[in-house]
Amino acid sequence: MRYEGNIFRPFSEANSYLLQCTIGCSHNACTFCGMYKDKKYRVRSLDEITTDIRMAADAYGDVEKVFLCDGDAIDMDTDLLIEVLHELKRSFPSLRHVGAYVGPVSTLKKSADELAALRASGLTKAYLGVETGDDRLLKEVRKGVTASEMLRAGRSIIEAEINLSSMILLGLAGKGDRSREHAIATAAITNEMKPHYLAALTVTPVPGTVLYRRVEAGEFCVLDPMETLAEMKILFENLTVDNMKFVGIHASNYLPINGILQKDRDAMLSTINAALSGDDRIRLRPEHMRGL
Repeated sequence: MRYEGNIFRPFSEANSYLLQCTIGCSHNACTFCGMYKDKKYRVRSLDEITTDIRMAADAYGDVEKVFLCDGDAIDMDTDLLIEVLHELKRSFPSLRHVGAYVGPVSTLKKSADELAALRASGLTKAYLGVETGDDRLLKEVRKGVTASEMLRAGRSIIEAEINLSSMILLGLAGKGDRSREHAIATAAITNEMKPHYLAALTVTPVPGTVLYRRVEAGEFCVLDPMETLAEMKILFENLTVDNMKFVGIHASNYLPINGILQKDRDAMLSTINAALSGDDRIRLRPEHMRGL
């Protein structure tokens, strides 16, 4: 299939047909992200997109899952995105899932009616890079929104009945007291937002990013595995939201862990505590096996 540049998708979309609707990310300013630095942002035309859909139907037949690439498909004009969703329905009768990364700035530009229309047209899951609930840290990493705006973006997705996966970054504040502040603030925004999924990743400095240059200059100290687990423990101790799936098996994480909060909270905390005490460190992912 046609695709411009490197491919990025959530690991849960591994079996989805990847349809490139935008090239790059409309924001593309986050200090830790190197995903779309080689691309100049643009929205593909409806002709380009529908041609790709028809090529996919010829090649794959009917498909059940689609992921809309690149970094921020919700930035597209609403009518255009609805046309794409309708074309997907026409081409794939068994389609049951359409997911997309969504940026907070782009999401806030959509009205409640627009988001509801996208859901009615088939957009079923949104992956929002929340990263942290700490206002100061959001500004430092250039997310483009405050914590209250991030919360409003997440709640607007949920209120439109689109499944929300909130993605957070362990270690985003680096070493020191701000690690704890980051964990507590991230738990707080999660408790208010109430996403369907909470996906934790671990900060991994990427060459060419602002964060990587800060690490090289000694301005940012990356957490070691035990410090990362300690931050995760604080997060769990402060999460009160119920019936939320915690997804912590991303390749960047030192300790792969999954469960339902609050049902599995104690078991997950026991796993973290065992690793922190040294009793179960064999479960930690070695550095050479970690990735993005």
